Amino acid sequence: MKKLHILKIGGNIIDDPTQLNRFIQHFSEINELKILIHGGGKLATELAHKLGIKQTLIEGRRITDSETLNITVMVYVGLINKTIVAKLQAHNNNAIGFCGADGNLIKSKKRENAEIDYGYVGDIIEHGIDVKQFEQLLETSKIPVISPITHDGKGNLLNTNADTMASKIAIALSSFYDVHLTYCFEKNGVLLDVENDESFIPILKKADYFNLKKEHTISKGMIPKLDNAFSAIENGAKQVTICHAKNISKQMENMRGTQLLKG
Repeated sequence: MKKLHILKIGGNIIDDPTQLNRFIQHFSEINELKILIHGGGKLATELAHKLGIKQTLIEGRRITDSETLNITVMVYVGLINKTIVAKLQAHNNNAIGFCGADGNLIKSKKRENAEIDYGYVGDIIEHGIDVKQFEQLLETSKIPVISPITHDGKGNLLNTNADTMASKIAIALSSFYDVHLTYCFEKNGVLLDVENDESFIPILKKADYFNLKKEHTISKGMIPKLDNAFSAIENGAKQVTICHAKNISKQMENMRGTQLLKG
């Protein structure tokens, strides 16, 4: 099977033009098949504040009411997605931007939670990734750039976690490609000490992850990211890495970061 690199970019990298430009340059140098999935950074929150629209976060997760959904769609599908596409075109990478509604690429359903109503937040349904569409794009040398907005097939857009989206796409495509999934953000990997960026763990097994979580060495936003990452490695992805966006290079297999292993 052909090798396919799926990279998810998020965190402060989206908000920092210098870091984003450096990442785009390194990403553009990867000569194998590739997909880029991006988060939203802080731009949606900043725009909401400027417009006087109150934002509510519970345990770091955004409550997406109708006004917030409008903002996330404008920022994620519009400004961020098209900015990244334009920057890739400048590096002779023929990128094309999508959200989940485009080409029926990614279907989801409104999140159901008995305790918390997250609003217009979507969870990707089983078989919700249109593998054939992705194959057709990749085989015509297009580079899909995916924003974290999906749809429910009933005319509704839904805000969807980009880390989860990357994991689900990796799993869906792993039957057809050798999938190498990389989560890129502003840290060198999974850290033993959040204040020390050099304390990253080079190899992390799931059993060790559970122990570190019990000890609260790993906590907060890293937990859902790692849950998604381990889901991918256990369900078909050949390699899953968490690293700093600056460490992306042509030699993806030798990246400096945290590589996840089963067991």
